[in-house]
Amino acid sequence: MSFKKRLLQNHVVIAPGVYDPLTASLAAEARFEALYLSGAAIAYTRLGRPDIGLVSMSEVADTITLVRDRVPTPLVVDADNGYGNALNVQRTVRLFERAGATAIQLEDQSFPKRCGHLQDKSIIPAAEMAGKIKAAVDARISEETVIVARTDAVAVEGFESAIERARLYAEAGADVLFVEAPKTREQLAAVTYALGSLRPLLANMVEGGETPLSSAQDLGSLGFRLVIFPGGIVRALARTAQDYYRSLHAHGTNEPFRERMFDFTALNDLIGTPEMLKLGERYESFDKGAAQ
Repeated sequence: MSFKKRLLQNHVVIAPGVYDPLTASLAAEARFEALYLSGAAIAYTRLGRPDIGLVSMSEVADTITLVRDRVPTPLVVDADNGYGNALNVQRTVRLFERAGATAIQLEDQSFPKRCGHLQDKSIIPAAEMAGKIKAAVDARISEETVIVARTDAVAVEGFESAIERARLYAEAGADVLFVEAPKTREQLAAVTYALGSLRPLLANMVEGGETPLSSAQDLGSLGFRLVIFPGGIVRALARTAQDYYRSLHAHGTNEPFRERMFDFTALNDLIGTPEMLKLGERYESFDKGAAQ
């Protein structure tokens, strides 16, 4: 079953955030049905900077390619605002789809964009965004490539405007609707009440963000079909890394931290080193007779 059809089922899909092949492989090993390639997580880890529009289209495309070479799991990709106008959006969709994106998320923020849970965002006119969604739909090669339309209007124009924008984006051809940063559980429920009959809905869980944290099961009961946890892995790893470096600086050894680490052998087992070396042995010499 395609990911697009999967989202039409009456069961919530959890997509944890990833930012590279290692985190993608770990999430896939945990048996998630989909992964979310977070633009914010790429900014945090690749640039060591905030999510304020610094990550380029080519950097995201490179990351998609690397992740897709490692795991086959459906991949929802954060494409920010498409990196420009409708024509830029079409190039982004073509590039990301070829690289291996299963779903491509576009938002109605102006440039430069910023994280959906930061303040002082600005958005483009609704009609302009609808045109960008239509351009994305026209540009995709496969009908199974999912176009996710995100609106950040709650923080700028208010909740009712966000709902109207989402309706317009559905008319323009979006496959999934994403109203960013509802402020209460009541607003979350109102999103599903207003839009649930139009398209599958996405909810975004950000620790310390504008939206109250809920479980995927709870959000599924409200009517959401896709729940993402985009930056959680970076927040977890950053906290662990900070503890690790402080411990090493204080003790001059990793011994006090050892129980919180993989050792050399365990990490190699995790990333498949023995299997890769064994596979390589198959190609060290070519036996013509065996090939026949």
